[in-house]
Amino acid sequence: MSNSSSTTEFLLLAFADTRQLQLLHFWLFLGIYLAALLGNGLIITAVACDHRLHTPMYFFLLNLSLLDLGSISTTVPKSMANSLWDSRAISYWGCAAQVFFFAFLIVAEYCVLTIMAYDRYVAICKPLHYGTLLGSRACVHMAAAAWASGFLNAVLHTANTFSVSLCGGNVVDQFFCEIPQILKLSCSRSYLREVGLLVLGVCLAFGCFVFILFSYVQIFRAVLRIPSDQGRHKAFSMCLPHLAVVSLFVSTAVFAYLKPSSISSPSLNLVVAVLYAVVPPAVNPLLYSMRNQELKDALWKMMSGCFSEGIN
Repeated sequence: MSNSSSTTEFLLLAFADTRQLQLLHFWLFLGIYLAALLGNGLIITAVACDHRLHTPMYFFLLNLSLLDLGSISTTVPKSMANSLWDSRAISYWGCAAQVFFFAFLIVAEYCVLTIMAYDRYVAICKPLHYGTLLGSRACVHMAAAAWASGFLNAVLHTANTFSVSLCGGNVVDQFFCEIPQILKLSCSRSYLREVGLLVLGVCLAFGCFVFILFSYVQIFRAVLRIPSDQGRHKAFSMCLPHLAVVSLFVSTAVFAYLKPSSISSPSLNLVVAVLYAVVPPAVNPLLYSMRNQELKDALWKMMSGCFSEGIN
């Protein structure tokens, strides 16, 4: 294939080459996908319906759950369908859509996680200014900026990735259309423009990570000055779920894109991609609800109400 215009489809990396393992992959991904839908759906419903959760922290958590649902729905259903129908194909425009939505949702999610770190910083280090700094309008503006940043990032990366000439075949060494794997098919130096955008993105992501790190240094310093054990426990309960989610998100993504080429292989790339693209959306609801009594109470109240109505 001489260039991208003559490419009508791409072939994705298969998880298995035997029918039994393909079906195992389908059922495994189906379980993870349903868990992500259920967990994030419950959080979205609880936050939307319970007035006690109409606070900045839960507003940003609702945004995070929406982004998690979107990101896992971008990659997993197509991979499941390919395993079920014993196929590897994805259309050119389907691949472009995957690149766009994944870049959009992942960057927006990272921005929301950064904003959530700021929310925790203000709540613990500047509690008297919390209502002023994180009023309703400010929260909406910050959430809109996160979504807009993701959208702009997706437009730039998708346009650049699919404007390069492709002559390296149409086999993508990943289970979804991932930008670095598509750039490997390029046969011209035009891909350097996209590499430059990726480097700029990494620099901005590093800036967000430094901000999150600085916020938590200040948070832990403030928490350790709290005299009562109960106060320290409550403060840590507010922060640890977010810190766990950020750690999972950043560590898997950094390893995926910055691991040494000497240890890179299609099977390792596949496992790492699952860890950063599939596992977090399914695990995040569990991490946030495990130590959050308010959220657990709201979920229990909601499910009890639905169960009572079902009986009556």
